[in-house]
Amino acid sequence: MEKARVKQEVRRAVRRAAPEIEALARAGYFAKGIVYGLIGVLAARAAFQARESAQNTDPRGALERVGEQPFGQVVLGLLALGLAGYALWHVVRAVLDPERHGRGPKAWAKRLGYAVSAGVHLSLAWFALGFALAGRSNGRGKSEEDWTAELLRTDAGPWVVAGAGAVILGLALSQFYIAYRASFLRRLHFDDLPEPAYRLLTRLGQVGIAARGVVFAIVGGFLLEAAWTDNPQRAGGIADALSLLESRPAGPWLLGAVALGLVAYGIFVIAQSRYRIIPVRQS
Repeated sequence: MEKARVKQEVRRAVRRAAPEIEALARAGYFAKGIVYGLIGVLAARAAFQARESAQNTDPRGALERVGEQPFGQVVLGLLALGLAGYALWHVVRAVLDPERHGRGPKAWAKRLGYAVSAGVHLSLAWFALGFALAGRSNGRGKSEEDWTAELLRTDAGPWVVAGAGAVILGLALSQFYIAYRASFLRRLHFDDLPEPAYRLLTRLGQVGIAARGVVFAIVGGFLLEAAWTDNPQRAGGIADALSLLESRPAGPWLLGAVALGLVAYGIFVIAQSRYRIIPVRQS
């Protein structure tokens, strides 16, 4: 009874704060779109400019580039607020299920994913805020290799790393399916858009989500390889995935295609800040 009562109180508090949470969520989609768009731009520069490298083309690398620009600290502060808002919205999605996914295994998997996403974006918000206040990066924290090394030192570590890799590969496959079916349109309201703009945003979403799926597939493969070989140096994140594409035959074209896809994804996510259905009041 006590647990149910607490949950009801949380629901009431969320409904009372619904306008503020919705505003923060929309700011979050905008900030996330900016970050992904910048990753795509940095990756495109690495693909087509010999002096550039894809090594730092990840969310933290994109935020560092913002901080190095004129008024970059102010922009980083705003991005930190937006990313924190995005994390808050995902906490609401994970805890209160405002989109009514239900209680089946698939629904709980989605809610777990929202919780993980909340943690990732809160970490990015903290990184951006620290850079904004200090005027420089205080380090990126532990890398994927560091976390994997710690896990592999435990008895169940290889299984945990392999499980994480399998989950990320599954997520990649779901991204391809979502892109193919354009099922993301169910969460958007484009009623006031002219038909050409609707078709353009739909295509941007499909291309962008597919490009994100490519990156996730490579990251998942990295983790599976790290678990199989018991070698944490095989693990890697977004920047490592893009660097792998860069190193392949026809690498600039492969990297360039994925980079443009990530730019498309960034634009699509920015559009979500306006057109996303955010049912906070139904929580």
